Amino acid sequence: MRFARKFAAVLLGAILLSTASHAEDLNKLYRYLHANPELSLMETKTAALLAGKLKDLGFEVTEKVGGTGVVAVMKNGAGPTVMIRADMDALPVKEQTGVSYASKVITKNRDGIEKSAMHACGHDIHMTVLIGTAERMVAQKADWSGTLVLILQPAEELGLGAGMMLKDGLFKRFPRPDYNLALHDNSSMASGTVGIVPGYALANVDSVDITVRGIGGHGAYPHTTKDPIVLASQMVLAFQTIISRETSPLESAVLTVGSIHGGTKHNIISDEVKLQLTLRSYKDDVRMNTINSIKRIADGLGRAAGLPDDKLPIVTVRDKEFTPATYNNPELAEMVSKSIGAEIGADNVLEMSPVMGGEDFGAFGRVEPKIPSFLFWLGAVDPKVIAKAKKDGTTLPSLHSPFYAPDYKPTIETGVAAMSAAAIDLLQDK
Repeated sequence: MRFARKFAAVLLGAILLSTASHAEDLNKLYRYLHANPELSLMETKTAALLAGKLKDLGFEVTEKVGGTGVVAVMKNGAGPTVMIRADMDALPVKEQTGVSYASKVITKNRDGIEKSAMHACGHDIHMTVLIGTAERMVAQKADWSGTLVLILQPAEELGLGAGMMLKDGLFKRFPRPDYNLALHDNSSMASGTVGIVPGYALANVDSVDITVRGIGGHGAYPHTTKDPIVLASQMVLAFQTIISRETSPLESAVLTVGSIHGGTKHNIISDEVKLQLTLRSYKDDVRMNTINSIKRIADGLGRAAGLPDDKLPIVTVRDKEFTPATYNNPELAEMVSKSIGAEIGADNVLEMSPVMGGEDFGAFGRVEPKIPSFLFWLGAVDPKVIAKAKKDGTTLPSLHSPFYAPDYKPTIETGVAAMSAAAIDLLQDK
């Protein structure tokens, strides 16, 4: 069966992906998506365009799942069910890549504020690969048996989209997967390569707001006040001990105070300071210990400063924006790694380290009973650009950078080849 699939893939390569006209169709789609980004929860035109393409391929397509999400189902006999996910939303970033197809879009966000928009995280790559994979899976229906579920997810950048689709009955209204697959482009890996991370690959992400209250007054008479700026400063330092002294050195966690605002004038002691924190972890018990410790320290320092109960700090965990860790099932990671290696060459499949970035794909695998899930990295940078950067000692533009421009042609080709090989091998006759 493996030889037959490889032989069919070789023939298909000559007919499909290796055909210049077909490859250019995907490249053209990518350039269109890149030039026409839509912000989170506003992906209406993108969803409609791609839903139409999937309908034309023969998928049973449902739109407006969890907002602007799209679910496409193709049943092809008995066998397992495999879900492949791509995210659709762009970022409020003004593009500065200088490419001919650069986004010039200025649009209103959910709050009605005009913002530039750019696919600075490569979701345009993800969507194009999903369409290319759909095309290949249809062309190779003789090589697999089971049910293929493709989803186009909104609002990944807000950490909301996966949860919204699940809440809208993703695994109740549609076939429940035996396996979940996804990919993410990587701004430090060479195009033509794929990165594999067994186990925890991306982190839990929490956003925390803290309102530090005080009793304001004249800067010349601090003894008559309860200074929230001093108290907030103590908190910033004390919070760092949560990682250094309350978390095992063998565990991974990050606590960053990304924003601190308070006061209006040199000689006025304010009555309020606002802090914004991002928390990163892999394991849920580490996450909860960090959150509980923040609450304990904030309350304790407030009391130590002599604040009355009605002036103690307010800690708000933004639960709706929680992004769960992405855990790559090790057995599935091994299977997929072999499938991709057989397709693109084992030397092009690299084992990578976990990162503290967040990706809400992990939510799809955390349902009960849990679904084996796997997200792999897709190299997206011209190897010559990487070599030059190493030689010059310069830093490549990262994801979310206004200067990030993927080496899209080989990246898309590799993504389609890798994802199709993984899906076909998982959808073999049982």
